[in-house]
This record gives sequence, structure tokens and C-alpha cells, in this order.
Amino acid sequence: MSSIDKQQIAASVPQRGFFGHPKGLFTLFFTEFWERFSYYGMRAILVYYMYYEVSKGGLGLDEHLALAIMSIYGALVYMSGIIGGWLADRVFGTSRAVFYGGLLIMAGHIALAIPGGVAALFVSMALIVLGTGLLKPNVSSIVGDMYKPGDDRRDAGFSIFYMGINLGAFLAPLVVGTAGMKYNFHLGFGLAAVGMFLGLIVFIATRKKNLGLAGTYVPNPLTPAEKKKAASIMAVGAVVIAVLLAILIPNGWFTVETFISLVGILGIIIPIIYFVVMYRSPKTTAEERSRVIAYIPLFIASAMFWAIQEQGSTILANYADKRTQLDVVGIHLSPAWFQSLNPLFIILLAPVFAWMWVKLGKRQPTIPQKFALGLLFAGLSFIVILVPGHLSGGGLVHPIWLVLSYFIAVLGELCLSPVGLSATTKLAPAAFSAQTMSLWFLSNAAAQAINAQLVRFYTPENETAYFGTIGGAAVVLSVILFLLAPSIQRLMKGVR
Repeated sequence: MSSIDKQQIAASVPQRGFFGHPKGLFTLFFTEFWERFSYYGMRAILVYYMYYEVSKGGLGLDEHLALAIMSIYGALVYMSGIIGGWLADRVFGTSRAVFYGGLLIMAGHIALAIPGGVAALFVSMALIVLGTGLLKPNVSSIVGDMYKPGDDRRDAGFSIFYMGINLGAFLAPLVVGTAGMKYNFHLGFGLAAVGMFLGLIVFIATRKKNLGLAGTYVPNPLTPAEKKKAASIMAVGAVVIAVLLAILIPNGWFTVETFISLVGILGIIIPIIYFVVMYRSPKTTAEERSRVIAYIPLFIASAMFWAIQEQGSTILANYADKRTQLDVVGIHLSPAWFQSLNPLFIILLAPVFAWMWVKLGKRQPTIPQKFALGLLFAGLSFIVILVPGHLSGGGLVHPIWLVLSYFIAVLGELCLSPVGLSATTKLAPAAFSAQTMSLWFLSNAAAQAINAQLVRFYTPENETAYFGTIGGAAVVLSVILFLLAPSIQRLMKGVR
């Protein structure tokens, strides 16, 4: 899509109406609010549902297997953004991708709300993986479409949008977590389905009036010949996969463990392929190629950051359940409630960071420097959590340590995540706009694919070494990135 096209799309969106931002930000804010409510509500109780005994309403899976499945689930959710981004860029545009994705997500939560054992779990995962792949990267792309090139409100707009994400994520563990942990897991999953339904209602009711042309255009549509070729490839691929599974599964050659390893490999290979394709494409200009090169170290830094942050729903969730004092000053804390800490701190601090970046103006840290700061705080969050375990000698630790760890990680997230979303829309080659947003989410997929292997090494006995090694690696990488920041900035060709 040319810069003129982007200006025309932005001009079609009412530019004032939501805290001084385009009116469409209201639609996207609340659509993503309810989508995140549904996803994070489900996520707050899913790992417990998997490894709790059947007598407690769970599935009774092995604890380490449950943690690995949780990581792979997260990896697949973000990996599926490749499909969603490609379909939006080449088939039906970002707006319809968001709508179809919401329908699939809602169906996935309904599948979990109906007691169906392990089979229902995997059906639900498949639906939510595909649905989130359609919705999540594309709703963020529409946010970028609403602003004209060079609009100084863009970073602040993404911060407001990011706040909506986290408002839903904050409420979800408290509502869904309480219902699921105190009463019935399936009741909790049912509430998650209701959340996605409300998100769809907001999107359908307000998109035409508030979004204008944003999300309606297909930037790089398939030609008739390409459509036939794509349909043939998908049909052949589906048949081949079905035949292989029919042979491998009955013979015990394809297990859950095998699948976890396969996704781990794909989590590394797919981003590499993406970078090569975008860099070598004849539709990518010389200036855009330079920006693609600049994006590589940011991608690596992002993957390292998310490898730590996403363990909040696996290792730290297990830590809250098994290693933390849950009865404090006469109150019994649900381990699911700790999942609200991350979004709570973001809600409180996101406006502060948005104000700070605007106030600093051209004096603010560059994008690579913000990424370096994000990595530094992520590493420190893991170093902090190893302290109480070391001091307690294996006993239960006070919950304030978990609170502190989440708080420090949020400082890093606010330096890296909303800035990364905005930077991705700026650095993306025009022909790969939605797909580059998918690539951004692939950094999270790669992180969680790696985590699926890392979580197997965690035990209460070796937690000091576990947290110390991963946290220390993040701190070292942050220093390296800070030193390379000027060179990376030059490759961005004027993007700040």
C-alpha cells in the first residue's frame, strides 16, 4: 500500500473523538478489551485445570507436561498470526479477519465450557489458536492505519490501545479465575466465551461509523492464478497432514512430546524464513530492506523478553500455587489472581509512560535503547524472584516477592511492548504490513516454544539456578543491545 493510500484511509477515519485520538480507537480499544478478557480469563485457570486431580475438577495431567503444553499453546497462538496476517494482506483485509477470528475464539471457549475431557481441551486449543491468529495481529494493524504517516499521536495511541488490552486482562483472572477455581473450571471457561461475544458486539456495532476505510482494503491481493495455486497447496497440504497423522498416531510415532519438540523447531525456523522472504521480495524497496535488517536485533531482544514475561502463566503460576503463602492477614488468595498483577501495573503505569515519551519528545530514548531497557528489567524480575527461595530454604515464600517480580517485569514491558507494536507498523515493508505485525508476534511464539523446553528443567530444588541463569542472560543481552543501539538506529532510515 502506498503512502498516499495510507493517507486516504486515515483521512476517512474521524480523527477526534477518543481522548484526542481517532474515533476508531474506541472500537478497537473495547474489541480488544473483551478479547483479552476472554483469553486471559481462560489462561488464568487453564494450567491448573490441566494438572489438578480429577477429584478437584481437573484433567490430572503430569505437572511438567501441563506446563509444556501451556507454553506450546501460547507459541501456537502467536504463530498462527502468520496465517491471519497473510489472509488479511492477501485475501479479505484486516477488518474481516478480526470478525472471523472473534467467532472462532468464542467457539473455542464454548468447547472448554462443556465438559469433554482432553479431547475438548485440544479442540478448544485449535479453535482459539486459529481465531487469535486472525484477530490479534490484525486489530493492531488497524490501529496503525488510523494515523497518517508522521502523526506524533501514534505512539500514545498504541499506549492507550495497550491499556485497553490490559484492562481486560486485569479483570479476567479476578472474575474468571474466581469462578473457575472456587466453583467450577467449566463455569470459568463459559464466562470467557461471554467476554468474546461482547467484543464481537462492540466491533460489529461501531466499526462502520468509527473506522471508515481502515481495515477494509486488501493491500496485496492475490491474483486469480495465485488464488488457484494457494487453494491447491492448502488442499494437498491438508491431505498429506491427515494421512501422516493417520499413520503416525496409531503407531505411537507422534505423541504430545513429539509435537512439543516440533513446535519448538518451527518457532525458530519460521521467523528466519519470514525475514528472508521480506528482505528478498522485489516488492521491498532498498530503504525497506535496511529497516528489515534493523528489525532483526529488535526481534531477538523481544524473544528474550517474552521468554521471561510469558513464564508468568507457567512457572510463576505454578510458583504461586505451590511455593507461595496464600493465606495472608486472614485472606485466602487464589493463585489465579496473581495473573492480574501484570495488567494491573500496566494500567497504572501506561499513562505515565505515554506522558513521559511525549514530554521527552526528541530527547526520549531511541527504539533500540527502549528495547535494551525492557530486557534489563525483565532480567532483574527473575533475579528478584530467586532471592526468597534461596533465603527460605525451600519453604513457602511471602506473596510480596511475586508482586515485586511482576512489577519489575512490567517496567520492562512498557519500555518494549507498546513501542514494539508502534515500531513494527513504522518499519514494515508496505507489501507486508499485516504480515510484519504477525512477525512481531512471532517473537512471542519463538519465546514460548523455547519455554516449552525450559519449563521441564524447573523444580523447587533448582529454582535459584533456573531464575539466575535466565535472568542473567537477559541482563547481558540488554547491555549488548544498548551498545549496538546507534548502529541499529542508522539502519532504520529516519524512523524513531
